[in-house]
Amino acid sequence: MRGWLIGLGVTVTVVVVSWAVLVLLARRLPPGLAKDLVSFLPDCVTAARRLRKDPRVPRRAKIAIAVAAVWVASPIDLIPEFLPVIGPLDDIVVVLLAFRYAARRVPVEALEEAWPGEPRLLWRMIGRRP
Repeated sequence: MRGWLIGLGVTVTVVVVSWAVLVLLARRLPPGLAKDLVSFLPDCVTAARRLRKDPRVPRRAKIAIAVAAVWVASPIDLIPEFLPVIGPLDDIVVVLLAFRYAARRVPVEALEEAWPGEPRLLWRMIGRRP
Protein backbone atom coordinates (compact mmCIF):
# COMPACT_ATOMS: atom_id res chain seq x y z
CA MET A 1 0.00 0.00 0.00
CA ARG A 2 2.84 2.38 0.83
CA GLY A 3 4.39 1.82 -2.61
CA TRP A 4 1.14 2.86 -4.31
CA LEU A 5 0.95 6.06 -2.27
CA ILE A 6 4.55 6.94 -3.10
CA GLY A 7 3.90 6.25 -6.78
CA LEU A 8 0.76 8.39 -6.72
CA GLY A 9 2.63 11.21 -4.97
CA VAL A 10 5.45 11.10 -7.52
CA THR A 11 2.96 11.08 -10.40
CA VAL A 12 1.03 14.06 -9.06
CA THR A 13 4.27 15.95 -8.44
CA VAL A 14 5.52 15.29 -11.98
CA VAL A 15 2.22 16.44 -13.48
CA VAL A 16 2.11 19.64 -11.40
CA VAL A 17 5.74 20.47 -12.16
CA SER A 18 5.24 19.84 -15.89
CA TRP A 19 2.17 22.11 -15.88
CA ALA A 20 4.16 24.82 -14.10
CA VAL A 21 6.95 24.56 -16.69
CA LEU A 22 4.42 24.79 -19.51
CA VAL A 23 2.80 27.85 -17.96
CA LEU A 24 6.17 29.55 -17.58
CA LEU A 25 7.11 28.74 -21.16
CA ALA A 26 3.71 29.92 -22.43
CA ARG A 27 4.22 33.32 -20.84
CA ARG A 28 7.33 33.78 -22.97
CA LEU A 29 5.44 33.30 -26.25
CA PRO A 30 4.96 36.40 -28.42
CA PRO A 31 1.40 37.71 -28.72
CA GLY A 32 -0.65 35.87 -31.33
CA LEU A 33 -2.62 32.71 -31.99
CA ALA A 34 -0.17 30.34 -30.27
CA LYS A 35 -0.26 32.34 -27.05
CA ASP A 36 -4.06 32.54 -27.20
CA LEU A 37 -4.36 28.78 -27.60
CA VAL A 38 -1.93 28.05 -24.80
CA SER A 39 -3.70 30.38 -22.38
CA PHE A 40 -7.23 29.19 -23.26
CA LEU A 41 -7.68 26.37 -20.73
CA PRO A 42 -5.98 28.19 -17.83
CA ASP A 43 -8.22 31.21 -18.53
CA CYS A 44 -11.26 28.91 -18.55
CA VAL A 45 -10.25 27.43 -15.19
CA THR A 46 -9.80 30.88 -13.66
CA ALA A 47 -13.12 32.11 -15.09
CA ALA A 48 -14.93 28.99 -13.85
CA ARG A 49 -13.53 29.49 -10.34
CA ARG A 50 -14.58 33.13 -10.31
CA LEU A 51 -18.05 32.44 -11.73
CA ARG A 52 -18.62 29.69 -9.19
CA LYS A 53 -18.20 32.22 -6.38
CA ASP A 54 -20.19 35.04 -8.02
CA PRO A 55 -23.70 35.49 -6.55
CA ARG A 56 -25.01 36.90 -9.87
CA VAL A 57 -24.50 33.54 -11.59
CA PRO A 58 -27.60 31.28 -11.57
CA ARG A 59 -27.37 27.77 -10.18
CA ARG A 60 -27.87 26.10 -13.60
CA ALA A 61 -24.89 27.97 -15.03
CA LYS A 62 -22.75 26.94 -12.05
CA ILE A 63 -23.80 23.32 -12.54
CA ALA A 64 -22.90 23.44 -16.26
CA ILE A 65 -19.47 24.82 -15.45
CA ALA A 66 -18.96 22.20 -12.73
CA VAL A 67 -19.90 19.40 -15.15
CA ALA A 68 -17.35 20.72 -17.65
CA ALA A 69 -14.69 20.82 -14.92
CA VAL A 70 -15.44 17.23 -13.92
CA TRP A 71 -15.34 16.18 -17.59
CA VAL A 72 -11.91 17.75 -18.11
CA ALA A 73 -10.54 16.22 -14.90
CA SER A 74 -12.01 12.78 -15.64
CA PRO A 75 -9.68 10.18 -17.10
CA ILE A 76 -12.55 8.85 -19.24
CA ASP A 77 -12.70 10.59 -22.62
CA LEU A 78 -14.46 10.14 -25.94
CA ILE A 79 -11.13 10.70 -27.69
CA PRO A 80 -8.09 9.26 -25.86
CA GLU A 81 -5.68 11.92 -24.62
CA PHE A 82 -2.61 10.16 -25.99
CA LEU A 83 -3.64 10.93 -29.59
CA PRO A 84 -1.66 13.98 -30.67
CA VAL A 85 -3.58 17.19 -31.44
CA ILE A 86 -7.08 15.66 -31.33
CA GLY A 87 -6.71 14.08 -27.87
CA PRO A 88 -7.84 17.10 -25.85
CA LEU A 89 -10.44 18.07 -28.46
CA ASP A 90 -13.40 16.57 -26.58
CA ASP A 91 -12.37 18.45 -23.42
CA ILE A 92 -12.23 21.74 -25.31
CA VAL A 93 -15.63 21.12 -26.94
CA VAL A 94 -17.25 20.35 -23.57
CA VAL A 95 -15.73 23.48 -22.01
CA LEU A 96 -16.94 25.61 -24.93
CA LEU A 97 -20.46 24.19 -24.75
CA ALA A 98 -20.64 24.70 -20.98
CA PHE A 99 -19.40 28.28 -21.20
CA ARG A 100 -21.80 29.08 -24.03
CA TYR A 101 -24.68 27.66 -22.00
CA ALA A 102 -23.63 29.59 -18.90
CA ALA A 103 -22.96 32.80 -20.85
CA ARG A 104 -26.60 32.97 -21.95
CA ARG A 105 -27.65 33.05 -18.28
CA VAL A 106 -24.89 35.17 -16.73
CA PRO A 107 -24.79 38.99 -16.84
CA VAL A 108 -22.22 40.36 -19.27
CA GLU A 109 -20.48 42.26 -16.48
CA ALA A 110 -19.95 39.06 -14.50
CA LEU A 111 -18.43 37.34 -17.54
CA GLU A 112 -16.08 40.23 -18.22
CA GLU A 113 -14.97 40.37 -14.58
CA ALA A 114 -14.39 36.62 -14.41
CA TRP A 115 -12.43 36.27 -17.66
CA PRO A 116 -8.70 36.89 -17.02
CA GLY A 117 -7.56 36.70 -20.63
CA GLU A 118 -8.08 38.64 -23.80
CA PRO A 119 -11.75 39.79 -23.99
CA ARG A 120 -11.99 39.04 -27.72
CA LEU A 121 -11.32 35.36 -26.94
CA LEU A 122 -14.21 35.34 -24.48
CA TRP A 123 -16.61 36.80 -27.02
CA ARG A 124 -15.41 34.44 -29.72
CA MET A 125 -15.78 31.47 -27.39
CA ILE A 126 -19.33 32.21 -26.33
CA GLY A 127 -20.43 33.35 -29.77
CA ARG A 128 -21.76 36.81 -28.99
CA ARG A 129 -20.55 40.37 -28.71
CA PRO A 130 -21.11 42.67 -25.72
